[in-house]
Amino acid sequence: MLKNGQPAPNFTIPCDHGSFNLQKRLGKKIVIFFFPKAETSGCTKEAIDFSHLKADFESINAIVLGISKDKKEKLIKFREKNSITCLLGSDSDGAVCETFGVWVEKSLYGRKYMGIQRATFVISEGGVLIETWPKVKVEGHAREVLEKLKES
Repeated sequence: MLKNGQPAPNFTIPCDHGSFNLQKRLGKKIVIFFFPKAETSGCTKEAIDFSHLKADFESINAIVLGISKDKKEKLIKFREKNSITCLLGSDSDGAVCETFGVWVEKSLYGRKYMGIQRATFVISEGGVLIETWPKVKVEGHAREVLEKLKES
């Protein structure tokens, strides 16, 4: 997993509204939260929590991008059904997940499988990772990220 102080890797992925290129968004802080799958309870709550705080993030010159391996079409439906306002990126081939180190082996009821580890990264206006949360607990996380950014 990427660590604080490292340059953020550039990437371009399709979003539910066009595409997202990291390099073109520099000049703002960028909050990227990786989530396992749209329409699951934890992922839905996390995306809604970040959406509710969108104006607060914007007021401190930050944008929020949620990334999963879901197809763009599924993310569009996810946005519409749950009134999500933050950007949603489709990393269907998993390249961005691999680059950030969130594509990991997981275990459920003794069964091992590969999946996205829920994690959040904050990238500075200059493109350097300044905050990381490697194993996110959903409850209160969006607010915690916002408060940490307000301190910096």
